[in-house]
Amino acid sequence: MMTNDTLRVALAQIHVEATEIEANVERALEAVSHAASRGADLVALPELFNVGYFAFDSYERHAEPFEGETFTRLREAAADHEIAVLAGSIVEDLAATATVETPADEGLANTTALFDATGDRQLVYRKHHLFGYQSAESELLVPGERIETATIGGVTVGATTCYDLRFPELYRQLIDAGAELVLVPSAWPYPRVEHWQTLSRARAIENQAFVATINGSGHFERADATLLGRSTVYDPWGTTLASSGDEPALVMAELDLGALERVREEFPALRDRRL
Repeated sequence: MMTNDTLRVALAQIHVEATEIEANVERALEAVSHAASRGADLVALPELFNVGYFAFDSYERHAEPFEGETFTRLREAAADHEIAVLAGSIVEDLAATATVETPADEGLANTTALFDATGDRQLVYRKHHLFGYQSAESELLVPGERIETATIGGVTVGATTCYDLRFPELYRQLIDAGAELVLVPSAWPYPRVEHWQTLSRARAIENQAFVATINGSGHFERADATLLGRSTVYDPWGTTLASSGDEPALVMAELDLGALERVREEFPALRDRRL
């Protein structure tokens, strides 16, 4: 049961440069600080923001354990600024990870984590659906298997990653687990703007939940791919609460938590499901 009236969410659409790890992480840390200064309760970062999604040939070289530098710095930033942080995602070296249950004893995973405002880990999600279309992700990484939710500011939060948007059954599992807000760190490129917007809105409408899609900004020369940005927060009706263009931006939205309960009560589509 939700206990607060609103949750202030920030989507950090940062510029991502292939393999420029330190610069990318510094941008992420600046975005966390900026979001906190604007009063956000939760800030979310894009998929593989540190290495860059399309830098496939550097995945192995820049893979980290879960307890590695990127997540550690973001966990510390969450505590320093007293703000919850959805830490985008990293290429995780599963064999080197010591303290978090993993889907395999070895290999690499596309892993996100949610840290609360004290820096404590609340949620771990490893991308379930690995992209194969004009992408090496499905060849290089191991898919995740677990679904988790966490409570931030009285809201039950879940996470998926980018390509997962095309698989509605995953979102049904999250809703059945109690999710009211789904965060979707992504690296979605041109030209599939309509897919990005339509799929995200559909996931919000059909699940009567808030959906926040966090994309990056930037061009990857070797893959000839440009991230389309357009990070967006949708309400349970599928209405856009806040959005961006394709340049770096901090997208802010205040979620009316009572509205979610009213929508589900007045228009009981979830209760009308026949399983």
